[in-house]
Amino acid sequence: MSFKLSKRSLDRLEGVHPSLVETVKMAIKDPKLKIDFGVTCGVRTLETQKKLVAQKRSQTLKSKHLMQEDNFSHAVDLVAYDDGDVCWEADVYDDIADAMLRASKHVDLKLIWGAAWHCPDMRTWSKSCEELNMQYQKLRLDAGRRPFNDYPHFQCNFDA
Repeated sequence: MSFKLSKRSLDRLEGVHPSLVETVKMAIKDPKLKIDFGVTCGVRTLETQKKLVAQKRSQTLKSKHLMQEDNFSHAVDLVAYDDGDVCWEADVYDDIADAMLRASKHVDLKLIWGAAWHCPDMRTWSKSCEELNMQYQKLRLDAGRRPFNDYPHFQCNFDA
């Protein structure tokens, strides 16, 4: 099945780092992708980020959604669509993450997934993203900490 980004999703990619935009555009066309997705967020203002932190929907005021030193946002949030309806089931985000992983390898972009914060470069992972998320959850639980699974979130990692 072949999917494409809507105009609204493409508009939400404005201001996002070109390598991340290329990764998202490649992932949506991945022939192995089984679920449609759209872009819900690219660039955020500091005001919006402060509100999200206050609502406990984000954990940092140093979000990669904010404009970075290179004048680009380094993050996107993607939403899954199942027959046109928004879907929040973890397994569909594993599928999207697998497509983003394959695309990031092609683009040569160090990518972090919000459901596997422990992995600074998804390109180094050779198994499924479901297994990557399970590894993250186990690491957190073994450390006595609750996992922060932000399945829709992907960000560049130019620091690694």
